[in-house]
Order: sequence, then structure tokens, then C-alpha cells
Amino acid sequence: MKTTRILAALAAALPAIAASAAERLTITLQHDLDIARPSETVTVPWSEVNKALPHALVQKIAVRDASGRVVPHQVTNVAPQAKDPQNVGTAYGELIFQHSFKAGEKSATYTVEKIDSVAPVFAAQTFARYVPERLDDFGWENDKIGHRTYGPALAAPAPAGVVKEVLVTSGLDLWFKRVPYPIVDRWYNKGHDHYHHDEGEGMDMYNVGRSRGAGGTGVWDGGKLYVSTNYASWKVLANGPVRSIFELSYAAWDAAGLPVTETKRFTVDAGQQLDMIESTFSYAGDKPLPVAVGLNKTPSDKGQTPQIATRREGKVLLQWVEQASNGAFGTAVVVPAAQGFAEDALNELILAPASAGKPLRYYAGGAWSRAGEITTREQWEAYVANAAARAANPVRTALAASK
Repeated sequence: MKTTRILAALAAALPAIAASAAERLTITLQHDLDIARPSETVTVPWSEVNKALPHALVQKIAVRDASGRVVPHQVTNVAPQAKDPQNVGTAYGELIFQHSFKAGEKSATYTVEKIDSVAPVFAAQTFARYVPERLDDFGWENDKIGHRTYGPALAAPAPAGVVKEVLVTSGLDLWFKRVPYPIVDRWYNKGHDHYHHDEGEGMDMYNVGRSRGAGGTGVWDGGKLYVSTNYASWKVLANGPVRSIFELSYAAWDAAGLPVTETKRFTVDAGQQLDMIESTFSYAGDKPLPVAVGLNKTPSDKGQTPQIATRREGKVLLQWVEQASNGAFGTAVVVPAAQGFAEDALNELILAPASAGKPLRYYAGGAWSRAGEITTREQWEAYVANAAARAANPVRTALAASK
């Protein structure tokens, strides 16, 4: 797979890094599936690293695979101890790296060591940011695909005498990439008229409008979908190179007489076509809330006369869209807690119950034929089926400290 080759080349090019001591943390990964699991992200609480490697610092560690090669890693500040006044290396959150399981490979071993030299900086494969230069978009991406969604400035009416785009939606957009490097900054820099055309790196050709786009949510009331407006606030929690994490919060909206607010936490991993999204709804009472996650029924640009194949099965809702001149693309939503399907005038919907204050986890994203990896409906269906299987069968980690 392209990402695996890039990571292997990067690891091979890194300088030799000598461990400063015999102390090491051994991480054993195991799973039960027979399928390949490319770019599987591994997270280890930094508190466990600190136990095995006292005084280990973020800039002076190496993660090695079973052959001893240094692999790209990331240390986040998600849920850390707030301070580290003794400089003993406790004020971090998680250690993150990736392993690509081959088909039939059920286990793998990595080690974490302290080093004397400063660890190399790895190339960013994920990225997320607020985009004030385009009103208040929020954009994010990995090495496979990009996304954006929209803030309150886009929803605001145009002042008298001012020409301004107005769009009220909490739908999620797709930006289709054909290059592995980050493009969000580049595309916003070159401007709207350019990124709507493929100039070699990909294009924004997905239609959101007032729909759910590719993975937006709403409250389903047995025949009507009640949705939020544009996001109200944002927070970036981690930003690559392996994983980006951010939150978008939505102001209260009326769901058939029930005021509801929502916060979405997005986890964007390198090498994946689908992001993990955890939507937490707040509302009065303890009755489960019927939530719908949607895909736009008309996702193509104008003039593309698309042929759209939709599949609704188990925990998966997906589309494959053949276009007249812009290639084909797939979109999908995987909802592990799904309990059925529905639709309205704008959206295909997959339904699941959510409880107040408890995150509803799902996966959403897409793929484009011109990226060269997923070029047919059959390949997209297989990819999404594998993603659903992976979500239902997480990798297990076992930790052991040694001298």
C-alpha cells in the first residue's frame, strides 16, 4: 500500500539511534482477524511509558519494530498530567505509532527506548486547523483524503451591500486527494476557483449543501430529521504526524421539542480513508436519543450526471458514485451500534441510539478512483467491510518493561 511504502522508506532513511540505557518497554500487539490491517494505530498511555522508562522525555525516545528499525511516532498532550515540575517526563498524554498487519499476521512486537540524541521529526501525515482566511471553515486531512466543515460566519446573512456566500449546514465535506502530502494550506492559499478543479493534486468536487454531507448527524423522529446548524466552536487536541484529534461543538437546536447540543470529537489517522468520530449529545432526561448519520443523496458536482449505487447492510451505509468526467468516488459511514436505516429528501441515513453524555462512535469518509488505490465499487465495498470488521475487533496491547 502507498502509505506503507512511504513509512518504510522514511524509516530506512532515518539515522541510527543508539539507546542510552538497557531500559526498554516492549509492546506486543495481537488481534484475531485474518484480514490485512494496514496503518493500524497503536496508543499507549504515557504513564505506562514513564513507569518503564523513568525520566523519558518526548524528544529523546525511539520506537523500534521487531527488526530494530526506528518507526515514526507521536506523543500527544491528550489527557496528560498538567505539570512536570521535576522534569521527570510525566506531563504527556499518549504515545502513538502504527503497524501494518499483513493478512494472516496476528501479532507484532515493538520496543520503546530512551536515547541520547534528539529524536528526528517525522513528516506530518495528518493535519487539522481553523481556517479564518475563508470565513471560518475548519479543515482536516490525512495522507488519503481531506475534509472541511463550516462555521457561523458562513451561515451569517450578508450585510447590506456586501456580496458573501451564505450556507447554513452542519454537513461534512470531502476534499479528494491524489497526493499523500498535506494540501489543506495549499488549496486554501490558491483559492476557491482553483481547488474546484483538478490541477494535479485532487479537487473539491463533493456537494454538501443542506444535506448531512459525508457523515453529518441529526436526530431522527420517525420521519423527520432535526439537525444543528454550522459548528459554534472548535478545539484542536493533537496534530500529527500520525494522528490528529479535534472537537467541534454545536449550539442547541430543537429536535421535535427537545433542546439538544452536540460535541463531535474527530480522530484522524494516517493511512485511513475513514475518520473515527465520537458524537456526544446533551439533552434533558435519560431516554435514548434516536440519532441518524447521513450521506448526501446528490453528492456530485453539477453536470456530472452521476450513477449512484447505495448499499445498506448491517452496520454499514455506503455509496459508489460514477461521474461523467471527474472519475468515481465512494462515501461510507460505519456505525457499530447501528439499528436500522432510513432516508429523507436529502439524505441516506443509518440509525443508532445515543445516551445523554455518552459518545456515539462511528466512522465516516470516502475514496476517489483517481487516487489510484480504490478504483471500483467492489474494492470500496471490501475496504468498508474490512473497516467495520476492524472496528468490531480492536488490536490488543500487552506491555512489559525489561532491562
